Amino acid sequence: MSLDFSVLLRFQEALALGLWTTVKLTLICIVLGCSLGFLVGLARTAPNAIVRGIASVYVEFFRGTPVLIQLFWIFFCLPLILGIELSNLASGVIALTLYMGAITSETFRASLKSVGREQMDACIALGLPRRVQVMNVILPLAVLRAVPTLLSNCVSLFKESALVSAVGMADLMFVGQNISNNTARPVEVLTVVALIYFAIAFPLTRAVTLVEGRILKKLAI
Repeated sequence: MSLDFSVLLRFQEALALGLWTTVKLTLICIVLGCSLGFLVGLARTAPNAIVRGIASVYVEFFRGTPVLIQLFWIFFCLPLILGIELSNLASGVIALTLYMGAITSETFRASLKSVGREQMDACIALGLPRRVQVMNVILPLAVLRAVPTLLSNCVSLFKESALVSAVGMADLMFVGQNISNNTARPVEVLTVVALIYFAIAFPLTRAVTLVEGRILKKLAI
């Protein structure tokens, strides 16, 4: 079998659009998922047992089931239950946001527990309202400690986003599959698609290592 990667030159624009869709989807879900994850992380450390229980059930469910099944359920089943139509974009955003929220909640929960008790005692001594404590003291410290793991979660989400191609969303993977079917060149097309994912994910992974080292040095000071 002879390989011919030049065939992909005709599809540069389509691949670029697919990549942009993947990046856009990932960024949206990172913002929404991290925000949800922080709230759930707070809920899992709440004094109320019911709140902790609900948050724990959510986290364990979305961490313990395949993302593809979650995506399919939201795309195919949720519209039947609610009687509404969901686009593949909306389904992808909901599924990946819920997944991201579940995995980042554990990161935030661990970082929240690492915030020194003396910080909380100082807030109480100053009579700061709970909202001020969370936004001005707890959140900055927790986010700083959580950054390395959060960045790793973001890289994982970028790779997991390829699953949205299964519901017809025109991301990089979906475009690659269509080009592969039309050209009958699956080896060349899927190899290039994999290299595109790698070219983005690998530098981000290395950046996580560098950021983690700097943060550890900063916290040690």
